[in-house]
Amino acid sequence: MFKRVLLKLSGEFLAGESGFGINPEEASALARRIVEARAGTDVELAIVIGGGNLWRGARNGAGMDAATADYIGMLGTVMNAMALQDAMERAGQPTRVMSAIQMQAVAEPYIRRRAMRHLEKGRVVIFGGGNGAPFFTTDTTSTLRALEIGAEVVLMAKNQVDGVYDKDPRKHADARRFDTLTHRDVVEQRLEVMDATAITLCMDRGLPIVVFDLFEEGNLARLFRGERVGTLIQSA
Repeated sequence: MFKRVLLKLSGEFLAGESGFGINPEEASALARRIVEARAGTDVELAIVIGGGNLWRGARNGAGMDAATADYIGMLGTVMNAMALQDAMERAGQPTRVMSAIQMQAVAEPYIRRRAMRHLEKGRVVIFGGGNGAPFFTTDTTSTLRALEIGAEVVLMAKNQVDGVYDKDPRKHADARRFDTLTHRDVVEQRLEVMDATAITLCMDRGLPIVVFDLFEEGNLARLFRGERVGTLIQSA
């Protein structure tokens, strides 16, 4: 059973069917799902949320300076973190947003030991602003923050995909799901779990990853209880 976990969320989870923007109802539903799953456990929870519902540097920033486009995306993750914080606190869960890009009026600056202290006090910590530097994805941020705070696992939340497959199950009826993989399997088979930098860092540090369907009822609660859900990726 995990004591401290990092949950990686897609920004699209806040958008709903439109796939764009922040829908307060979707944010509230997501927050309730997380709060209810954690209720009655001692799991310390940190979250990294992406910004793809607001901005994608490669797509929206075409023609812009690449670093500038990435910084805009990082600001989008802070907006999502604030929206999720609001929803979680309305659901009764004390939450802190910590940003790698300093903006004291809306978020605490990211300080590793302060983040760990919040977790020890039962607060959920949402990391925004990426890792403060361009050219890195929120997958890499998730891995970095998990290692920094001593998380035991990265939980990669998906929507309507219940694990890692050898090909896209939404396009191929014969796609095969893996129950377990090694980090090296993911790299060598070029499976789309997270970007190469993130998966290599997990492999080097022996950090497990679980890929699962967040919207399958009870999945997150089962993970918090230490049950097997989705695909587990770990060292050989």
